[in-house]
Amino acid sequence: MDKIFKALADSSRRKLLDHLRKQNGQKLGDLCADLDMTRQAVSKHLKLLEEANLIAIIWKGREKIHFLNPVPIQMISERWIKNYETRQLGAISDLKRTLEGEE
Repeated sequence: MDKIFKALADSSRRKLLDHLRKQNGQKLGDLCADLDMTRQAVSKHLKLLEEANLIAIIWKGREKIHFLNPVPIQMISERWIKNYETRQLGAISDLKRTLEGEE
């Protein structure tokens, strides 16, 4: 998970993931068009995202097509977010029932 958190720590990499979330399956040139970064910088960011397993690459001839892999983000959600969310939602449900006089 360290690689995932490191990859997500950079705002440029999060922007790349957002672009892939909006339109999955993009080439490097497509991703560069919407960002104020050089092609080389985007390539380096994509490499780190690939190492963190946040994107998958499929070769189509000589072109790389980049796809978002949401599984690692889901794993973070399950491990770090849902544990806290469940308790809070349970407390809110209990409060609602108490205030409304339900048993």
